[in-house]
Amino acid sequence: MVKVLNYAENNYFCLRIIRLAGNSVELFEKLKSRFKMHADKPGQKLSDEDVAFFHKNGFLVVDFGIPDQLVDAVVEKIHPHYGSEFHANPVSAERVQDGWKIVDEVRQLAVLPQVMTALEQLWGRKPLPFQTLNFPIGTSQKTHSDTIHFNSIPKKFMAGVWLALEDVDEDNGALNYYPGSHLLPEYSMQDLGLSMGYKNYPAYEKAIEKMIREKQLQPAIGTVKKGHAFIWHANLLHGGLPHENLSRSRHSQVTHYYFENCKYYTPMESDEEGNIAYRNPQWITQQPYKPPTLLQRMLRKFKTAKIRHQK
Repeated sequence: MVKVLNYAENNYFCLRIIRLAGNSVELFEKLKSRFKMHADKPGQKLSDEDVAFFHKNGFLVVDFGIPDQLVDAVVEKIHPHYGSEFHANPVSAERVQDGWKIVDEVRQLAVLPQVMTALEQLWGRKPLPFQTLNFPIGTSQKTHSDTIHFNSIPKKFMAGVWLALEDVDEDNGALNYYPGSHLLPEYSMQDLGLSMGYKNYPAYEKAIEKMIREKQLQPAIGTVKKGHAFIWHANLLHGGLPHENLSRSRHSQVTHYYFENCKYYTPMESDEEGNIAYRNPQWITQQPYKPPTLLQRMLRKFKTAKIRHQK
């Protein structure tokens, strides 16, 4: 079952729209229209209206009908793999990257057929999942575009799917994003007057904050119910709000996807003089993960070196 959420069906979104609009009826109607979507019949793909909404706004909130048993299994089985610092202090920031290799239910969420179908419909190419991130609490991550971390040639063939593993609201670390910001230019480190390299990432975050103020972009808060997915365009400006109520968890899973027939690279480690940090993604497959043999590791290392030195 694929169900694209009507704004009126999601009280969290409705409350946030009212708070953003204040007493302005005109602003309320404008914000309301951003979330006005409809429910598809069970088994159908996204409608033309859904696709148009995504391309206009850069995101889509979808109930894919994911069983609670699968969602709960991910929460339970990934929990032991959070670091010792988190287990000593459960309010400390923590995440598990590529948990699909150690918890098969994480992999199952990443390759859900209904998610893959929706992504192919939105991008027009076969999606290729390459990274999972699991979180027990909110990230409070500053606003950014994923295009600074991941990109493709041709551009724009990268997506993110954020899956709420429990109800998420403004109290336990909701998403913060800017509808329509995916239509802005893709800003490289050089575009912002910065040298490449992760050491300059804090300066990148400040530059993005300045750009948002100058363009007077208006934020929205995406609070998502358990089992629902937030699909976003790679260039959508987004981040995480502070986790206000530390007595609550905020379990979630992010899966990043590239698309077939592209080259893949890391913009933050690249420049405009042709020094491109190409990537050799390890695709998440439909089969459970098996650790590679020594020969497979050697072949992958050779292939990665070859890809990174291509022009």
